[in-house]
Amino acid sequence: MSTLKVKIWRGAETGEFQEYDVPRLESQTVLDVVTYVQRRLDPSLAYRFACRVGVCGSCAMSVNGVSRWTCRTHVSKVALDNRLEIAPLRNLPVIKDVVTDMSEFFDKWAKARGRFTGDKTRKDDFAQVKPESKARKRVDAAIECIGCGVCYSSCEVVTWKPDYLGPAALSRAWTLANDVRDVAQKERLAAVAGDAGCHACHTHLNCTERCPKGISPTAGIAGLKRLVLSATLKGELENGG
Repeated sequence: MSTLKVKIWRGAETGEFQEYDVPRLESQTVLDVVTYVQRRLDPSLAYRFACRVGVCGSCAMSVNGVSRWTCRTHVSKVALDNRLEIAPLRNLPVIKDVVTDMSEFFDKWAKARGRFTGDKTRKDDFAQVKPESKARKRVDAAIECIGCGVCYSSCEVVTWKPDYLGPAALSRAWTLANDVRDVAQKERLAAVAGDAGCHACHTHLNCTERCPKGISPTAGIAGLKRLVLSATLKGELENGG
């Protein structure tokens, strides 16, 4: 049985990598490795996980410099020379070890008006949204986002412009911008049209490349840019927001 040399970030914003020897097993995931360290070698290690099957997204970490779901990342795909370096997600405050504070991430969803706003009551009939409609097809993939933060961690614009709303929040805004039931469209476009909104995206495509769900936030952001431009030309937004 071979041995993995695993470096894991220990500390908070300041700290250092600590190395552990972990037995290498068949069909082993990176989450399995972190769990082994916490249960067998160092119970003080803090990390976050829940489902272990790629549903919740809470186990996202940086593995050899790339943000990933650790539960779906097999060691055989990423361990170079039997070595792993595991760190917290980038662009988020570190609480302890590989646990990050996601508050800022979700606060930006709110700033992007990422919450559905309707005008119906429980007494009204259900709205009918046809699956084959153009608006629905435009967002079919994007609605699968589970808010794991991988795209946000991978975004270079967030790194150098911390107030940028980020790919996840803007992708969420895009799904709602195509929801015929939502009544806050003007307010939403104004929210994403500012300096920290959709126009700050440089189309690096890191978010699209790294999304574990195969979503393209870049495409959604491009869609928002078109909507903002159209609304501005129609006089519905002042100076693009």
